[in-house]
Parts: sequence; structure tokens; C-alpha cells
Amino acid sequence: MLEKRGLLLIGTLVSILTACSIISPVELILREESRPTQSLVVNSVNPRLETFTPHPVIDQPVTQTPSPVNDPTQVPTLTPLPDPYDGLTIASLLSRTYGSGELVIHEILGSFPAFNRYLISYPSDELTIYGFINIPTGDGPFPVVIAIHGYIDPAIYTTLDYTTGYADALAAAGYLVLHPNLRGYHPSDDGTNTFRVGMANDVLNLIGILKENGGKPGPLEKADSNGIGIWGHSMGGGISIRVITVSPDIQAAVLYGAMSGDERKNYESIYQWSEGQRGSEELAVPDEDLARISPAYFLDQIQAAVSIHHGGNDTTVPIEWSMELCDTLEDEGKTVECWIYPDQPHTFVGSGIQLFNQRVIEFYNRHLKD
Repeated sequence: MLEKRGLLLIGTLVSILTACSIISPVELILREESRPTQSLVVNSVNPRLETFTPHPVIDQPVTQTPSPVNDPTQVPTLTPLPDPYDGLTIASLLSRTYGSGELVIHEILGSFPAFNRYLISYPSDELTIYGFINIPTGDGPFPVVIAIHGYIDPAIYTTLDYTTGYADALAAAGYLVLHPNLRGYHPSDDGTNTFRVGMANDVLNLIGILKENGGKPGPLEKADSNGIGIWGHSMGGGISIRVITVSPDIQAAVLYGAMSGDERKNYESIYQWSEGQRGSEELAVPDEDLARISPAYFLDQIQAAVSIHHGGNDTTVPIEWSMELCDTLEDEGKTVECWIYPDQPHTFVGSGIQLFNQRVIEFYNRHLKD
């Protein structure tokens, strides 16, 4: 029995060895040398995870390239988007210069005991602006008032418009009066005038020319460039608000039935007056940009004394606008006086004109003469 079991075991071993390939020692050595040289690193946290790191072959010195240093000149700069309302905002008007060129007298328009009237022109932002000048008789120098007309249909406008009588009263009282035909009013050139900023630029350029040439030989020789006032009716009053917000050279301003310094109020009314024909483009401007454009939000910049006049029967420009402006200027600590004419319309008539002229001349005398 034992012999049979031994023979069976030997036979089984022989069968296994016969079934397997026999690898010689030489072949094992060749296989071992053909493997890539690697080092085994056992993960100390988890011994079951293994990573293999090949040994580097070093046959020359290793030179390390330094990390690049951040160079600010190599960083691309972001160009800010242009301001779509540049040239319209109060900030942009404050940042520019005005008044290149000279005022020219073309012809005499009238001669009176107290003054002479002449047709003039001057440059304004590549446009030519016409108008008239009243120069008092005498040696001077005379304080200056710039008179700004209200809205008139340009098709029927003439240089000697309804404001001529007011200008004549000021000239007779010893003021040199400059009255520009604002852009778009013949024979002045027309030009860009969004929010009537172009018209304000026409006035600001005139002030710049006056400051440069007042008292020097020429048409402005008798002008006292250190005593400048402004007078504006209706649209001209609204333009005057923008001008005195921007220019520190105005000492006294008369606002007569003036439009608002808040452009949303202005163009809501213009849209209504025109039955939707005008004002829609201006009203589409976002509120935050209208605030940058409207002088009503920058009244703290005003340095001029202000005299406000409004008719109680004005059905064109709301009297509330003048009352609000008066209250705001008082709250800002500005020098301001406010007059309401109970029975007067938008443009005064009869005795209202006489009383208005008297008050205006007294106001200018206090701030431009005394």
C-alpha cells in the first residue's frame, strides 16, 4: 500500500513539472536586466498605495531656470469704455477751456444818446456766433452783462429780438451789453446742442474772449472784465443756470422765468408742449446720467449772486421751478433774492417790465458797481 502511494506522488510531481515551462537561470538574469530601474516608495499613510519614481540619469550639472519675475509693464491694461455723455456732463464742462479767438464788430446798428449798438461775431467751438453789443458812451470801463434770449422759432428770429428792450435799458444804466444769437439762430452757425449744452458753450466761449480781451484796444476796450453779469429769460435762464454752475467769472446772474436746472423736468415739459415731437431722446437717458448732466445737482458750485424773477400767471414755465431753486440756493448759503410778480405772464408786460428793469439794475449796481 505504501509503495503504491509513493509511486502515485512521484507520478503527480513529474506531471506538474512536465506541464510547466522550465526557465533557466540565464533567462532569469536577462529578464531582470531588461526591466527599467525603479525605486519603490511605500506610502506611509496607506502601505497598499505604491508610487514608482525613476532615478534620474545625471551626466552633466543641472542648471535651474529662475522663475519669471512679474513685470508690471507686461501686464495688459484695460482701457475704460468712453463716456457716452462726455462733453455734456458738468464735470466735463468744468474740465475744458473756453474763449479762443476774438470778437469782431461788423457794422453799426443804431446810435442813441446813452449808447451805440453794433453787429458782432465771435468764434465758438468751430462755429461763428453773431449778435449785437451795446456800448455806453463815455470812457468806461463799464461792467458787462451778457443777455441770453429765450426760445423763439428760429424761422422767425431776428438779431434785434424781444430782449433788445431789456438790453437797451441796461446800456442806458451804464452797462456794456453783449447779446449773442445762440447757435441755430440766424445768422449764427448751427451745431451740436444736446440738452442745450452747445448754447451754454457759446456763452462760456464769449466769457473767455471777454476775460482775455476786456480793457485791451479793440471792440472790448471799454469792457470791465472783472465785473461780469448774466441775464437769461426762459430757455436763456436755463442756459444761464448751467453757465454760472461752470464759470466762476460771473458775479451776478438774473434768472427771468427760467427753465429748470433739472433736465428731466425740462424735457418732460418740452415733450408735452411739443406733443411728443421733441424730448424723447433726452428722456431716454438713464437717471444717473441725467444727474451728471443737470446743473441742479451741482448748485453748490455757484459763486454768483442770483436774482430770480417769475410771473404769477406764467403758463409756460411752472413758477414752482423758480421757487424750488430759490429755496435750494438759500439752503446752500448762496446770495439770492426772489421776486414773484402776481399778475405777470411768462414774458412781462406794461408796468411789470418797468418794475423788473428797476429791480435788475439795482441788483447789478450792488454786485457789479458798488
